[in-house]
Amino acid sequence: MCGIVGYVGPNDTVDVLISGLRRLEYRGYDSAGIAVLDSSGEVAVRKRSGKLVRLEELLEASPVAAGSTGIGHTRWATHGGPTDQNAHPHLGDDGRLALIHNGIVENFAELRSEVDAAGIELLSETDTEVVAALLGIEVARLGDLETAFRSVVARLEGTFTLLAMHRDEPGKVVSARHHSPLVVGLGEGENFLGSDVAAFVGFTQRAVAVDEDNIAIITADEVRITDFAGNPVAFTEYEVAWDAAAADKGGWSSFMAKEITEQPEAVANTVRGRLVDGHVEIPELTALGDDLLREIDRIVIIACGTASYAGMIGTYAIEQWARVPVEVQLSHEFRYRDPVLSDRTLLISVSQSGETMDTLMAVKYAIERGVTTVSVCNTQSATIPRESDAAVYTHAGPEVAVASTKAFVAQITALYLIGLHLGRVRGTLSGDDARRAAEQLEELPGLLGEAVDTHDQIAQLAHWMADTRSVLFLGRHVGYPTALEGALKLKEIAYIHAEGFAAGELKHGPIALIDHGQPVFVLVPSPRTSPLMHSKVVSNIQEIRARGARVIAIVEKGDTSVLPFADDVIRLPLTDVLFEPLLQVIPLQWFALELSAAKGLDVDQPRNLAKSVTVE
Repeated sequence: MCGIVGYVGPNDTVDVLISGLRRLEYRGYDSAGIAVLDSSGEVAVRKRSGKLVRLEELLEASPVAAGSTGIGHTRWATHGGPTDQNAHPHLGDDGRLALIHNGIVENFAELRSEVDAAGIELLSETDTEVVAALLGIEVARLGDLETAFRSVVARLEGTFTLLAMHRDEPGKVVSARHHSPLVVGLGEGENFLGSDVAAFVGFTQRAVAVDEDNIAIITADEVRITDFAGNPVAFTEYEVAWDAAAADKGGWSSFMAKEITEQPEAVANTVRGRLVDGHVEIPELTALGDDLLREIDRIVIIACGTASYAGMIGTYAIEQWARVPVEVQLSHEFRYRDPVLSDRTLLISVSQSGETMDTLMAVKYAIERGVTTVSVCNTQSATIPRESDAAVYTHAGPEVAVASTKAFVAQITALYLIGLHLGRVRGTLSGDDARRAAEQLEELPGLLGEAVDTHDQIAQLAHWMADTRSVLFLGRHVGYPTALEGALKLKEIAYIHAEGFAAGELKHGPIALIDHGQPVFVLVPSPRTSPLMHSKVVSNIQEIRARGARVIAIVEKGDTSVLPFADDVIRLPLTDVLFEPLLQVIPLQWFALELSAAKGLDVDQPRNLAKSVTVE
C-alpha cells in the first residue's frame, strides 16, 4: 500500500524523493508528500492529496531549498480521508520533527489521550500524527531522536513502517518495521530507505532487507540496524536482480500492456535452471529433504485475489502429478477458522510482493503450529519468503500495474514446477509424463507469444463493447479459476459487473442472468485432450446462445465445433489441458485493459486499489 522513501546524501534530495515516489506509484495511493531538512536547517514539508503530479506542481510553485536529508510518502487512506491535511509527512516537536508511516496503529486512541493531555493540537484525523506528536514529546524528554524513537515504537500496536528525521540531528533518518515492509539501499556516500527496492533502484542495486521488529538508522556514510531494545543486529547485503529500466514503460501505453507482453519472458525465467535431463528439480525444495516431501499427506495453498486463482489452477496439476490432496484457502480466512494442521501438512503461500499482510500472518500462524512452509514469490528477500522454510521465486521481474498479469502466469508456472518436483520425489509421476510436462514447459514461452498476438482482435472487440455494463465468464476444470481471474481483471480496471462461473453451475442458478445481448466469454477445453469436457462446454454454449447471449469463445486452433454457436472466436495455439489457462488468460487480460482504455480510465492505477496490501 503506502509508498515510503528516505534519503541522506549529497544529491538533490527533492529529486531523489520524487523519483522514488514515482517508482512507488504502482502500490496505489491517494495523496503524496515530502519533508526535507533544507539548507536553512528547517524542516520543510510539502504535501497534497491526489496524484503525485499535484505535489510536483506545489513544489514548482513553492520550492524547497536544497538539503541532504529527506523523507517522502504516498498515502493510501486508512484513518481519515484523502485530504491535504491528512497527507504525510506529519510534524512533531513544534515542527522540528517529521514522520511518515505505512500501516495502522491500533492503539492510537489511547496514545492520543496522552497527546491531548500534553496540550498538543493535532491538525489531521490520522493515527500517524499521533505518533509524530508522541515522538516529539519523547525527544524533548530523552534528548535524542534514536532513544525517543525506540521508546515510541515499543509502545505501538498494529502494523507499521515508520521513518523520522529531526532538525537537531541533520544527516540522519531513523526507521522501524513491524509487520510492514522496509528495505535499505546502500550507495556510495549516500544511503536510502524504501518500502521496497523500487524506491531507490534508480540509484543503487545494493540492498538490505530489514527484519521484523528492527530499527534501521541511515546517514550518508553509515547504516546501522538494531532491535527495538537497541541491540546491534547483523545484516546481509543482496543485489537487486533488475534495474530501473525494467520498471519503466519502455514506450508502451501502460505498464499493464508492457507486462502482458512480458509474460513469455516471465515464464521462461521462472522455468530456467529448474529443468534437468527432462525432469524438474527445484533446489530450494531439495534442501527440505526428500523424506519430508514423501511424508506430506496434505497441501494447503494460501493466497489472496489473483494469487488465489493461481493457487486454484495449481491444485489440479499438483494433485494429478503428486497424488496428494490440495486445497486453496484465502489467507485472511485461514487462521480464523482453526484449521486442521499437522507436521505432515505442507503450506504453500503465493504472493507477488511477499509482503501481503493477510498471507504473512497466515504463514506465521502455520509456522507456530509446526507446519512446513514454502513461499511462491516474485520479490527477492521479501518478508514471506524469508519467514518460510523454502522460497520458490518466480523471476517475473518488477510488476508495476496494480492489476496482476505476468505475476499470475509465473505463479501458475511455479506451482506446476512444485507439482512436478513433488511427483518425481514421491514416485507418483511416470517418466513419460514428466518428460511430456517438461516439454510443455519449454514450449510455453513460444505459445504465450502467440497468445499475446491476439491483442488486435481483442482490442477491436473491447472498443465495440465500450458501453457494456456486465460480462460473464464460463469455464470448466482449470478453465473455472481462469474465468474467475478474467472477471476480476474486468472489475479491477474497467469498474463493471463481471462474474466467473464453473460452467456446470449454469443450470443451478447463474443461467438466470442470461438475457438478450449478454456478453459471455467461454473458455473451451481442447477437443483433442479433453473431449468429454469439450462436449459439455459446447452444450453450455448452446444453452446460453438459445437465451440470447453474445458468446465470445476462446478455443484452440482447429476447433470448428463451436463456430455455429459463437459470435466471436479467439483462437489459441495447441497445448495440453493443464497448460491451457496460461494461454487463455491472456486475451482476458487484453480485454480488460482495452475496455478500461475505451472508457478513458487509468489502466495502471485503478481507483481504491493498492498493489501490495500490507495491512489487514
